[in-house]
Amino acid sequence: MALKKKSGGGGGGANWMDTYGDMVTLLLCFFVLLYSMSSIDSAKWAAIVMSFNPMARQTATETPGGDGPSADEDAGGVMPQPDVSDNVTQEQIDEDIDSLFQAIQSYIQQTDQQSTITAAMDGGKIYISFGNTVFFDGESSYLRPEAKPVLNAVSEMLGTASESISEVRVLGHTAQGTPGEPNTVQRDRTLSSERATNVVIFIQEQDVIDPVKLISEGIGQWRPVATNDTSEGRAQNRRVEMIISGRNLQMEAEGVTTYYTTSYTTTQ
Repeated sequence: MALKKKSGGGGGGANWMDTYGDMVTLLLCFFVLLYSMSSIDSAKWAAIVMSFNPMARQTATETPGGDGPSADEDAGGVMPQPDVSDNVTQEQIDEDIDSLFQAIQSYIQQTDQQSTITAAMDGGKIYISFGNTVFFDGESSYLRPEAKPVLNAVSEMLGTASESISEVRVLGHTAQGTPGEPNTVQRDRTLSSERATNVVIFIQEQDVIDPVKLISEGIGQWRPVATNDTSEGRAQNRRVEMIISGRNLQMEAEGVTTYYTTSYTTTQ
């Protein structure tokens, strides 16, 4: 018995319109989403970022995008600009650093330590050099008892200008013990680093300046200021240097808060 063939019908031919309508709706939503992202409110963006990462406080205020209507000037990996709204002027900072230098010079003269401590100022930075007998004994990184009054005085002076100081960099130096023969690398670097570190630790414990501004470096024997062929020259090379940098508001406004360029006079 032959089966009857069902006749077509049911309106199935118009199903493509449903698919088309869905596609148009999705495209509309997509373009609305793109438009909303191009003009996102910074506060809303911060809330979104913080909801995913509560620790992202520094980047939460940076809105996404490149050249869109609300593109942030800091986009592209530039760190957020520091807060320089403390009403301080560059002239006041320069005066504070100059007064600090004058105080250091006065201390050196009053304590009659011109032969062991020297100070100079150049380009908004103060350079202080402490001879090897001021802070440490030979081959030692432990502060001598005689060093503490000196560091107490230096710390007190730093405290008076702490708000105008950008960085205090302490460098430890050694001398080449045997002329023509380099020091043992590990001992040389370790000794100079420990000496600089112990000076920084002492200053930090006085709580006179923000610790973020204190930096220690071990230079070793590699930046001598005198010959290593004589005991007198080696004594000059065994030293601790302190470089005090004053704040530069223009550089801070450009996102630069620390300075890594220093000047040295090297005598071979």
